[in-house]
Amino acid sequence: MNTRKWIDPQVAHQPQGDSPRFPTFHPQLSHPHPTAVNYDDPLAYFITWTVYGTHLQGDSDGWRRRSRGQQNPQPRLQRWRAERLKHEIVLLSPADRTAVTESCHQHCRRRDWKLWEINVRSNHLHLVVTATGYAGTTVRDQLKANATRAVREHAALFRDRPVWTSGGDWRCVNTDADLDAVCLYVREAQDRKEFDVE
Repeated sequence: MNTRKWIDPQVAHQPQGDSPRFPTFHPQLSHPHPTAVNYDDPLAYFITWTVYGTHLQGDSDGWRRRSRGQQNPQPRLQRWRAERLKHEIVLLSPADRTAVTESCHQHCRRRDWKLWEINVRSNHLHLVVTATGYAGTTVRDQLKANATRAVREHAALFRDRPVWTSGGDWRCVNTDADLDAVCLYVREAQDRKEFDVE
């Protein structure tokens, strides 16, 4: 008998950070976000966070609001947020991206977590990880803290300023089909725009 507790995502509050962008998917792929949220022990977490200032509330590509989900673009809100940034936007270099990838792999080995996929881009990252017994927020925050340390040790430019947007997002992945879909997205679709369907 399945003892997992299912919660309606329309009702449940799920930590989502400022406004990370989530992918849309090719129609032939299984949609990676389940219709119910499993907070007990999901198969994996699909985690996303962005580089400081690169994806603001109101963003033209869409954005997410805590506990309200995906939002339509709001150019005035995006401009207002951009005018209030305290630091300039600095994208990750290839060396920074490598440092972040290595730090996530190291932390997962240390914690005995299964890192299925990771793709660190210049302005955001996606990863898929199984961390049995840990909440999605905890997993995200630990990986993000180690990634921050790795970038700051590698690049002095980031030592006195934020590397990332605050928060980030995580989603429960509860089925093998969803796991396959998010892993494919993280591994390949970042470079293959035909996977992005509006």
